[in-house]
Amino acid sequence: MGNRYLIPVLLLALAWGQELIDQLVFSGTWNLPMGPGQPWWGVLTAPFSHAGFAHLISNSLVFLPLSWLVISRGVRDYIAIWVAVIVINVPVALLWPARSHGLSGVVYGLLGYLLLIGWLEKRILSMLLSAVVFWIYGSTLFALIPGVSPAGVSWIGHASGFCAGLLAALAVYREAAVD
Repeated sequence: MGNRYLIPVLLLALAWGQELIDQLVFSGTWNLPMGPGQPWWGVLTAPFSHAGFAHLISNSLVFLPLSWLVISRGVRDYIAIWVAVIVINVPVALLWPARSHGLSGVVYGLLGYLLLIGWLEKRILSMLLSAVVFWIYGSTLFALIPGVSPAGVSWIGHASGFCAGLLAALAVYREAAVD
């Protein structure tokens, strides 16, 4: 296993470190969301902040496998998704009336990327990967629909992350086509 596979583990360690400090020192009150009344840098801290261990565990279980699938394609692809999620989170943080945090925006970015890149490349292995990812995680796409997610779950965070993943796939594909 190459060093690049440690990148998602280290990013996840940041989220776990924040949650441990939050729970042990601040009794669950030290959240770092993005949204109205929050500092601009909330778009950078929000993915690492969670509403308790259950929230973090549910994100972690999907974050690592999807991250490893993307990073197996290349670190550039992985970075493209993170950048796209952060960029798209800026208008969401400025315009959406509710606060949001958690890795699920990035998770949906990874999912959107993996679902689209295979169909853009039209290579059998890439298309197979997209199909397998859809088969395993496709049911989570319902969380992109307003009103389907439970109360307190940010469907806009999921939807913006998913759109960011689609945009990252398009950007990576177009850049590869130019090379």
